[in-house]
This record gives sequence, structure tokens and C-alpha cells, in this order.
Amino acid sequence: MKKVYFDHSATTPVHPIVAEEIIPYITGKFGNPSSVHFLGREVRKAVEAAREKIAQGIGAKPEEIVFTSGGTESDNMAIKGAAYANCRKGNHIITSAVEHHAVLDTCEALKEEGFTLTVLPVDKYGMVSLAAVAEAIKEQTIVISIMHTNNEVGTIQPVYDIGRLAREKGILFHTDAVQSMGKIPVHVDDLEADLLTISGHKFYAPKGIGVLYIRQGSNWQPVSHGGSQERRQRPGTENVSGIIALGKAMELVVSELEEESQRLARLRDKIIQGVLERIPHVHVNGHPIKRLPNLVNLTIEFVEGESLLFSLDMKGIAASSGSACTSDSTDPSHVLLSMGISPQNAQGSLRLSLGRDNNDEDVEYFLDVLAPIIDRLRAMSPFFQQNMIRLRLD
Repeated sequence: MKKVYFDHSATTPVHPIVAEEIIPYITGKFGNPSSVHFLGREVRKAVEAAREKIAQGIGAKPEEIVFTSGGTESDNMAIKGAAYANCRKGNHIITSAVEHHAVLDTCEALKEEGFTLTVLPVDKYGMVSLAAVAEAIKEQTIVISIMHTNNEVGTIQPVYDIGRLAREKGILFHTDAVQSMGKIPVHVDDLEADLLTISGHKFYAPKGIGVLYIRQGSNWQPVSHGGSQERRQRPGTENVSGIIALGKAMELVVSELEEESQRLARLRDKIIQGVLERIPHVHVNGHPIKRLPNLVNLTIEFVEGESLLFSLDMKGIAASSGSACTSDSTDPSHVLLSMGISPQNAQGSLRLSLGRDNNDEDVEYFLDVLAPIIDRLRAMSPFFQQNMIRLRLD
């Protein structure tokens, strides 16, 4: 049976070149980068070379790059560190209803500590309004956190305009760019970001390594304490192999970005066109133009999402119905609900996220497999039969 992996927004396979790059650092080059002897110095040199690659990839300075365990830790560090450092100035935080839970739950935790929170609504495309951000700003506002691109529907947010507004008001601006890296350009100045989050396993590095970019001069403070690693901004012995891998992965995705983005967008559009032509009662979620090139989110009416995913899995197709971080929940996607999609239709969502190994053959196989699955699931759905009768009567 053919195997197709359409879940790259959840995680990506480690690039073969990246895997080869880290082998020396999990065998002979095992030194602690904080050690002063030859093994430590050798590893420290490699860590700093990776830091330079990452900084170059996002238009930052090497000293603005802090290595973390991944996107969730980076989001926590960014928002909490900004909030604590500026709490004498104010206590108000602004975010959006479609953020990853790493941002939403962090903001809610700060709310329990006495900070106030505004969660902005989004339009039917999942987009935040600049006017809504401007209206929400108060004298006490100290942090704005709006994601660069949405992990479920792929909508690209107007972060440059939001970041510029925040800068004009003297407010720290954080953007979660976890899903953006390797798909569209990520440049800290183009995004007007003071704080920016990246996760390596979303662009062909291993799991367990990420980055928090902290613009030089930003009023931010560490949220954990211990050793002097990462200039005391994130103490703890560095994940050396992960850092080396992240640097190499960054180098690769940036060098291939334009060509790969165009290729993925073509495959994405082929999926959308094929599904809409073959299957009725399907809607594409997210912005029709301002969206990631590799992601498709579909509402397939009268079909239950878990049954659809199980049926696709039986045909060798790996996909998802939303964020991997909430895959054990039966609740509808908070992103889709925020966009005005009904709970029933949100339960029938399908997210397909493409990557470097996907091709036209994968897309054609998926399209051939999907239609019979939908027909079978709808045939078993009393709700579908009731609606078909109602439509015929109308």
C-alpha cells in the first residue's frame, strides 16, 4: 500500500543532510560547550557557527538568538519575560483567538497572576484586524502577541503593520513564526518583531530544539535561572546536536525557499481544485490569497473528522484535523470556531500539510482515495440523508 505523509505542520522528517551533519556531535565530538578543554572548545565553535546561520536566516544578529527546547518554551519565555520585565509600566496583554495554545495558555496563566488580557476576534478567514489591535491598545498595554501564520488554516497575519503599530506605541511585539519558517520568508525587520519564535522540527530538524529571537535592547527578562548558558537568558546545558541540526536545516530551507514554496503552492492548489471538482459540500478554510503555500484546510460537511482520518490512515495517508498539540481532544478546533464555522462543520475539518518529499503522484492518490471515503461516510450519516431530503424539497 502506498504511504503518503500530509502532516508536515505537525512535524517533519529530519532532512538526510541534517541527519548526517549531527552524527559527529553524538559520537566523537561529545564535549560540553561550556568546558574550556579542547573537546568543549570544538563544540562551542560549532554551536556559535550554527547560531550565525540561524541569525543570517532571519536577518538577526547572532547575539539575539537564544536556543530553547522548541516553540512552546519559546512562546512561554517570550510572553512571560516581556510581561514580567514591563509589569511596572502596565499589565495589559493583547493576543488573538486563533493563536497556538502555547500562546493562549501562557496568556491565561499570566491573567491568573493579575495581568489583564484582550483576546481579539478574527474574520471568516482567520485574520486579525489591524484596526482591532489599535482599538484594544491601552496605556497599560505592554505586550502584543500575534502569530505570523496560523498552524491550522495557514492564514498569514498582517504582522508587519501590527509590529509597526506596537513599536510606535512603545509596546513589545512577539510573533510565533513556527509554521512560517521554511515556507515563506521570515525576516525580523520585515515583521517588525521584538520577539520571535521558531521550532526546528517544523522544518526538517529534530524535535526538541527551537529558538527565541530577542531584539537587542528589548526590555525582556529570563524566566528560568541556573547556569550562564545562552548569556543567562536560557540556562542549562545546550542541546548540541539539536543546535547543529537547526543551523543546517535553516541553511537548507532558506537556500531552497523560493523554488520550494512555488512547488508546494502548485501541489496545494491541485488538491483544492481536485477536491472541489469531485466532492460537493466542501469549503476551503483560511484566506484565499494570504496563506501558506503548503497547507490546505477543508471543511467536509456531513462527515465526522475522526472517522475521516481513520479511513485515510487505512489507505496509508497521514493527515490531521487540526493542531497536533490537541489531537487527543474531541473538542472542535478553537481556530475554526473563532472563524464562525459551526461546531458540527468544525468537527469535519481536514488539514493537509505538504513537504519536500510530496509530489504529484501523492496528490493524485489522495484525490482518488478521498471521494469514495466521503461517499461511504456520508451514506452512513443520518444527518447527511436528512439534509439531502431537505435540499430536494427546497
